[in-house]
Amino acid sequence: MTVLKTSLRNFLAHKGRMALSAIAVLLSVAFVCGTLVFTDTMNTTFDKLFQVTSSDVTVSAKGASDTGETTSDTGKPPVLPAAVVGRIERAPGVKSAEGTVFSTSVTVVDADKEKLSPTSGAPTIVGNWNTNDARTMKITTGAAPQGSGQIMVDADTAKKHHLKLGDDIGVITAVGTHQARVSGIATFTVTNPGAAIFYLDTKTAQQALVGRTGVFTNVNVTAAQGVTDARLKRDVSAVLGTGYKVQTAKEVADANQQDVKSFLDVMRYAMLGFAGIAFLVGIFLIINTFSMLVAQRTREIGLMRAIGSSRRQVNRSVLIEALLLGVVGSVLGVGAGVGIAVGLMKLMGQIGMHLSTDDLTVAWTTPVAGVVLGVVVTVLAAYLPARRAGKISPMAALRDAGAPADARAGVIRAVIGLVLTGAGAASLAMAAGSDHATTGSAWLGLGIVLSLIGFVVIGPLLASGVVRVLGAIVLRVFGPVGRMAERNALRNPRRTGATGAALMIGLALVACLSVVGSSMVASATDQLDKTVGADFIVQSDNGSVITPQAVDALKSTPGLERVTEYKILPVTMTTPDGKVSKNASLNAADPSYAEDLRTKTVQGDLADAYGADSMSVYAGFAKDHGIKLGSRVGVAFKDGRTAKLTVRAITSDEVVVDKGAMYVSIATAKKYVPADKMPLDLLFFATAKEGQQDAAYKALKASLHDYPQYTVRDQTDYKQALKDQIGQLLNLIYGLLALAIIVAVLGVVNTLALSVVERTREIGLMRAIGLSRRQLRRMIRLESVVIALFGALLGLGLGMGWGATAQKLLALQGLKVLEIPWPTIITVFIASAFVGLFAALIPAFRAGRMNVLSAIATE
Repeated sequence: MTVLKTSLRNFLAHKGRMALSAIAVLLSVAFVCGTLVFTDTMNTTFDKLFQVTSSDVTVSAKGASDTGETTSDTGKPPVLPAAVVGRIERAPGVKSAEGTVFSTSVTVVDADKEKLSPTSGAPTIVGNWNTNDARTMKITTGAAPQGSGQIMVDADTAKKHHLKLGDDIGVITAVGTHQARVSGIATFTVTNPGAAIFYLDTKTAQQALVGRTGVFTNVNVTAAQGVTDARLKRDVSAVLGTGYKVQTAKEVADANQQDVKSFLDVMRYAMLGFAGIAFLVGIFLIINTFSMLVAQRTREIGLMRAIGSSRRQVNRSVLIEALLLGVVGSVLGVGAGVGIAVGLMKLMGQIGMHLSTDDLTVAWTTPVAGVVLGVVVTVLAAYLPARRAGKISPMAALRDAGAPADARAGVIRAVIGLVLTGAGAASLAMAAGSDHATTGSAWLGLGIVLSLIGFVVIGPLLASGVVRVLGAIVLRVFGPVGRMAERNALRNPRRTGATGAALMIGLALVACLSVVGSSMVASATDQLDKTVGADFIVQSDNGSVITPQAVDALKSTPGLERVTEYKILPVTMTTPDGKVSKNASLNAADPSYAEDLRTKTVQGDLADAYGADSMSVYAGFAKDHGIKLGSRVGVAFKDGRTAKLTVRAITSDEVVVDKGAMYVSIATAKKYVPADKMPLDLLFFATAKEGQQDAAYKALKASLHDYPQYTVRDQTDYKQALKDQIGQLLNLIYGLLALAIIVAVLGVVNTLALSVVERTREIGLMRAIGLSRRQLRRMIRLESVVIALFGALLGLGLGMGWGATAQKLLALQGLKVLEIPWPTIITVFIASAFVGLFAALIPAFRAGRMNVLSAIATE
């Protein structure tokens, strides 16, 4: 009980100092709990949506996917004959059956040809208004579509794009463009996950999406009273036979949920990973806090030992303080986590994915996990300072506050740090020299962990040297104040090393990812320059196929020397070793594609692969299946005949564009695939006549003005799009890493605040002999700056080493250019100095307000 009282007294006595450490615990726990609550809420939202929108049994074509995405390579959904509905209605246990038609391979535009698709990545769906949709949508304005000239839109899309009754809408599909006017607006009665939904009447939907009436993509079947979904499925399957896909509501919901789960799992684990980084940084803050508190209470602990307290009691006293800190920070963190989850939901709403707080899901495991994690991490972080406190002898009560450094422990620490750093460097060297990406990745992961731990352990040793160099460059210009700031940073290398290490972790990851991202962009750009011979690339950004009407418009564009079609054909391949590859594909193109994409070959000439009954394979495939030039491969085209194609070229695996592709000419494909079954073009390559690039670029855009679903890019546009995609990903990662950097800044604030308290008498004496308040505040700010720059220098150097090693592994995948983003690195380093200045504001202000006499009288 005495130990508990002492711990409580000390905790409350230093509540201001504990607050910053508690904030670190709070932020880390909040991020974990917020991630769990947010992803659980999204799961709940989609579960409810799929349960409500799924009929008891759904019947679809054999080629339809499990998730309801029914679009095939022709741009049209697989369909069922309308007569199937009548057959299903006659099955036992069926109350009703209703045919529906819908497609997600659509582009919807307004009167100005601006796309009305969601920006969140959610689908755009066009279908017929049916009973099943009426369960989840309520018409709030206007009326349901009647006739080919009318269309209904969901309320969220109407609000976002300012649509109203009578506005013109264009529905662009593989069949063509269908024009209609808004006849009604329907509001979701369940949570809208962000999809844009448009409704036509049944006959119009069939004509616009499929190109003919009398067909459906799905049949929604409702069970009679007392009939289970499983029994209804058996009865319907018995009536229809084997040529159809029959699923219960649960099977449809599970299939859809599996798709969502894959996305949510990636999001969850990524965010938890960044929370883990924040926890790691927080550990240094907690260790620093308790180490300094123990050092400041050396005399007090010595007196406790002198009057009979055992080592175990002293140790336990510090750990109880850590336990209190962990509990307070974790409990507050759980509450903050729910707030973060709500904030994320609001943010998703801004980009179009509407999540209702009515579905907010806080599982009992979330607060338990948050509190347990926060408490355990805090107590473990405080263990070393607690153990150090237990070693303080009673004689320490007779000395001045502050325990002498353990020289032997410092030597052991330095040796361990050097060994770990050396092992990390050796692992990184093994990764860089690896010939296989899998092996190299394992060495890279080991090297990152060992080098990071090594730098953390060796931090005090590095601080002694690096801070002197930084002091000579940065601080000496400030005269005696700068020299005092340097000495203060060097006074306790262990504390400076731990504080710098907290900032080092976040900045090391920033530097590593910057190097990797820049190298990927530079490598891809280099590959484009070397391999792409075409001037323009035409494609849909959502992967939709190119309609015949757009093809005609594209081919009729003036100023073009050649146009190359490009298709993907699903095939089953039988190789000379007798193995069958069922999910293979061939890239079918015009012979001019050999000029448009100068793919490197290891054997043969790629132009020969576009000859009659010829093909190419990539080197890895050839090696795995014993294929050589002249080998014959059996190719069964989907919806077509089987061919025996001769291998005329083997392409290199060391490419970025079309890596792993196997080529065949479109003429050969047409020989074996009926015209009505031939997949539409996925993209086009175009080359302008000599000296007419600018005019051809404008002409292409003009030709495709009526087809806004397609984008025309020249090589500069394509490189910029690639750079933007990688830049957006990096910005997201930097945003998540900001949490770790915020915690690191708190560490600098805490270190300075506690060091100011530790040096109270010293500060009073300096003020007494003439140091002004302004000079005192500057001294503390400069000390903070040099600590921040120390952490930044270590972090950026370490991160660039990791990034350069990672690029060596990317080189095995064809990304061979290493590019160090020096502007980013230099900006981050300079920004670290401002971080140091910001962190020192409060400690410097408090130091400047000290009463000189009171400070001198402090023991």
